[in-house]
Formats: sequence, structure tokens, C-alpha cells
Amino acid sequence: MHNTSPAPLPTIGAFHPPRRILLGPGPSDLHPRVMAALGQTVVGYLDPVFVGMMEELKSLLRYAFQTGNPLTFPLSGPGSVGMETCFVNLVEPGDTVIVCRNGVFGGRMIENVERCGGTAVVVEEEWGLPIDPQKLEDALRAHPEARVVAFVHAETSTGAQSDAATLCGIARRHGCLSIVDTVTSLGGTPVLVDEWGADAVYSGSQKCLSCTPGLSPVTFSAAAIDKVRARKSRVQSWFMDLNLVLDYWGATQRTYHHTAPGNSLYGLHEALRLLAEEGLENTWTRHRRHHAALKAGLEAMGLELVVPEAARLPQMNAVRIPEGVDDLNVRRTLLQEHAVEIGAGLGPLAGKIWRFGLMGYSCREENVMAALAALEQVLPAAGHALRPGEAVSAAHRAYAEQHLIAAG
Repeated sequence: MHNTSPAPLPTIGAFHPPRRILLGPGPSDLHPRVMAALGQTVVGYLDPVFVGMMEELKSLLRYAFQTGNPLTFPLSGPGSVGMETCFVNLVEPGDTVIVCRNGVFGGRMIENVERCGGTAVVVEEEWGLPIDPQKLEDALRAHPEARVVAFVHAETSTGAQSDAATLCGIARRHGCLSIVDTVTSLGGTPVLVDEWGADAVYSGSQKCLSCTPGLSPVTFSAAAIDKVRARKSRVQSWFMDLNLVLDYWGATQRTYHHTAPGNSLYGLHEALRLLAEEGLENTWTRHRRHHAALKAGLEAMGLELVVPEAARLPQMNAVRIPEGVDDLNVRRTLLQEHAVEIGAGLGPLAGKIWRFGLMGYSCREENVMAALAALEQVLPAAGHALRPGEAVSAAHRAYAEQHLIAAG
């Protein structure tokens, strides 16, 4: 007889992650109040107390999205689940969908359309630029059979922000529903769902909302819900079928759908309370203020931002890597010697850009200054000449100028 007993495990100690300054494309730092909320006691997902908290979450998310949509709630899963939920519910086999692509995540939208059995008509834009509204207009005129338009409001791979109000307006004039990715914009730059007239909008919990990864806030218009209810075919995903999820997140009697990630929802509840306490306008101003200081410091080191200023996200800053500088070596040194995490480029921009995130609770003056001071030490050794102290001084001046402006 064979001995099938498993080999004994070596002693494994408790995991204690090191403290990092998270300035990449996500996740962002957690506020101490969010960390405390995550550690609260577990209750059942149909407990009346938990159900009450779910209702508050819906109200808080309506504020964050600036919408009155009743169907506004957090999906159990990352932003990719939010994306897929929108597509599997609104796209049926044979549908034509106009997808705008100016980065990695527009490409993922195309993949979703195809997996739903739809046909993707692609509006291409150069990476680093916003979507050209005229290109969308032309595509819709060429494809009057299209009934859905999809685009990324804030393209995480480049830091480019497209004009969501204009794009949604064009879609609406052509009788199309709109699917909008706000994963990197919600809580960092204006997201105005009702003003835009957007129909299906999704985001993520781990970026400007500064919650733990694994939740995807979504909101759906009445027109989107009508489309789901009028489908000729069954939604291909059981887990993401809004007809079923509605029974769990609805306003009346709850029906079991899945075991909700309770503690993560506690954390999101607290993160959204923090957002409401600060106020959306103040939050957007804070992201712009720290972006201006980071930009001043980066440019003082001779670094160039990729996205034109008018379309530049304050919370996601794509910077061209100087000629002759090794991308991986700089990022590794920043992380290992200075505990600063920044992001690499993706797709055709891999090895060509760095991505500096200033999102949510990570968007603070001490983080901006720490990152610039670290870069001033790391870049000369990597072969990029600069004058030590100039970047930090430029950021200080930017902060001082903004304080003067704010003081009137």
C-alpha cells in the first residue's frame, strides 16, 4: 500500500506586508478608517443590519456617481467584473457595438463584445489622446444598426480622459445606449452620470475611492434596465445576470444570490463616507492640486508627460522614460530602496513610459514629495542628468502658488 500522507509543511510565519508609498495605477493607500472598517465582525449577508448598510451603500454610490439611478450598487468582483456585467447584459449575439479604443481597456471592451457574440466596430485613437468625437459620429453614421457605444472615460494605461458628456450625447442622438468605464476617474475627477446621460457605468473600489480591491461600483439607467428586460436571449452569465442580482440588491425583499464580501463592503461604506465628508468638489480639487505639484517636479527633472494638458487626468500621470534609462531598474530601485511603487507602461507603451498614480488617500503632499526626492536620487545613477533639489523645489513652489490662489 502506498503512503499518501502529505509531506509536513515547513513553519510558515504570519504575513506582514511592508509599508509602501503606492503611486502606481492601483491599488491606492487605505485610509486608517477604511482599514478599521475592514476588520469589523462578520454578520450574515441577509442580516437586517447588513441589509440596512447595503441601502446606505447605494445612496453613497449615487452621490459618488452623481446619479439618481435606483440600480446603483457594488458588484462582488474587481472592475473587470463591472465591465463584463455591462456587456453580458446589454449585448446579445448579432448586435453591433461601437467601441472606442485609445488604450488597453478599450481593447478589453472589444474582447467582451466578441465573447457576447456581438460585432465590434472599432473607433481607433492614438494612445495618449482622448477619443475624437467626430470619429464616433462617423462610425455611427456608417453603422446605423449599432445600438450600443462603449468607451473608457479615464484610460488607465495612458492617463488620457475623454469627453464623456459629448460621447454619450452622440450615442444618444443615434439611438444607442452607452457603456462607460470610470474605473480610474470615479472619486478623482468629475463623473456626472445623469448630466452625461450615460446608461451603464462601472468603476473599481481600489483607485480613487481608496478601498480594498475586489468591488466594482456600477449604475444603470432606466433605458439600460429596459434593454435587459427586453432581451431575446438569456444573459450568458448566471453570476452577472442583472435580472438575478436585482433580487439581492433590490429595494424590497432580499433573495439569496451569492455570499457577499461583507467586510469589503464595510470598507467601501467607510471609504464612501469619507468621500462624502470631504465633498466631491473638494476631492477633485485635491487631486488637481497634488497633480500640479508632481507635474512641476517631474518637468524640473526634464521628464515629459505623455497626454496633452487638456485631456490629462490629474490622478494618472504618464511620463516618457528618458532615452537610455532602464525602465525596470528604476522601478525596482524606487521600490526596494525608497518603498515607492510606480507603474510600468502597457502594450505598445511598455518600456516607454512610467505611470504615476495620485489616487484617493495616496494623493497627499508627503507622497508627492517623497516620490520626487526618491527620483532625484535614482535617476542620475540610471543615466539621466538633473540638478539635485530642483524637482523638490519646483513642487514646493507649485504648492505655494496654489495656497496663494486659494487665499484669494
